Amino acid sequence: MSSRRHALIPAVLLPLLLPLTACSTAPDPVRDAGAPAAGFPYTVTNCGVKTTFEAPPKRVVTMNQHVTEIMIELGLTKTLVGTAWLDDAVLPAYRKAYDSVPVIAEEYPSKERLLAANPDFVYGGYNSAFAAKDGRTRDDLKDAGIDTRLNLENCAEGRTSMDDVFREVREVGRTFGVADRATKWTAEARTTLATTAAGLEDVKPVSVFVYDSGDKTAFTAGGKGIGNELIERAGGHNVFADLDKSFGDATWEQVVARKPETILIYDYGATTVAQKKKRLLQDPVLKDVPAIRNKRFAVLPLSDAVLGVRAPAAVQRLAAQLHPQLHPEAGE
Repeated sequence: MSSRRHALIPAVLLPLLLPLTACSTAPDPVRDAGAPAAGFPYTVTNCGVKTTFEAPPKRVVTMNQHVTEIMIELGLTKTLVGTAWLDDAVLPAYRKAYDSVPVIAEEYPSKERLLAANPDFVYGGYNSAFAAKDGRTRDDLKDAGIDTRLNLENCAEGRTSMDDVFREVREVGRTFGVADRATKWTAEARTTLATTAAGLEDVKPVSVFVYDSGDKTAFTAGGKGIGNELIERAGGHNVFADLDKSFGDATWEQVVARKPETILIYDYGATTVAQKKKRLLQDPVLKDVPAIRNKRFAVLPLSDAVLGVRAPAAVQRLAAQLHPQLHPEAGE
C-alpha cells in the first residue's frame, strides 16, 4: 500500500481474537431503500475531492478491511456489493456480516472486475486502493459515474488523532444517511477512551518500538499515523514518534539507541507473532535492548492499528499490555 512499504498478505485468517471493543454491536438492518433521504443533499470534501450526494449510495465496494468494518459497525452491510483485501481475522462481532458480502478479489480487483460489481460508491482504506497504474484513480471512477471515499489517515494534516477517527465515522454516517448511528458509536467510543484514561492516571509512560516487519531494516510506526496516538493514549511513548510518516523504515542501530522497554508487534499475514518474536530475540544486535532483555512484548492485530472503529478499544487492549500491573488478568 502507498502508506505502507509492502502489500499486506490478504485473507490469512489468524485465530479469532476476543472482541476488542465495547463499542461494537451487532449491525442494524440498513434503512429501507424507499425511505426519504433526510439530510440530503450532503456535500463533503474528502482528501481533496469534493462530492455532493443527492441520496445515500446504494451499491458499495470496500477496498480494505478497516473501512469494511466501519460500514458493518454502522449497520450498512446490505449496501455492500463487494469487498476486497482482508488483512487479519475478522472480529467475531463482524463475522456474520462480513461473510454475507461477496469477496470480489483477495487483493485489489482489476478495474474491470470492480466495474462488474456495478458500484455507485467505492470506499478505500489506503491510497493504493485508487492506484493509477491499475486505472482505479478517483478521477477514473468518477468518469465511470462512481463516487469514492478515501480513509482520512491517508490525508490528515499533521498527526492523525482520535478526532480523525470520529470525523471518519461521522462523515460516513452522514454520507449514508445514518448520522444517528455515527453519533451513538462516537459517544460509546468516548466513554471507552475516558475509562482507559482514568485507569492510567499517574502512570509513567513506557517506551515502545513498533515492529511491523522487516529484516535488513525495521518497518515501524511513525508519529503521523493513528498507531502513534494509540500508543500515547495507552500510556506509552513511541520511540519513533519523530518519524514524519504513518509507517516507515528505521535502522536496527536506531532501535538499539532508543532503548525501547516494550516491543509492540503488529499481527497480520503469513508471518506469525511467534516468528516475529523469534527473529527479534535471536538478533545479537538487539540483545541489550531492554524489551529484548526482559522479553517484554505487546501484540495488536494490524486492523487495530489503522484508522477505523477498532481504535478506541485497541487503546484499552494495549494499555492492559503496556501496564500489566494494572491489569494482571491481561498478561501475555
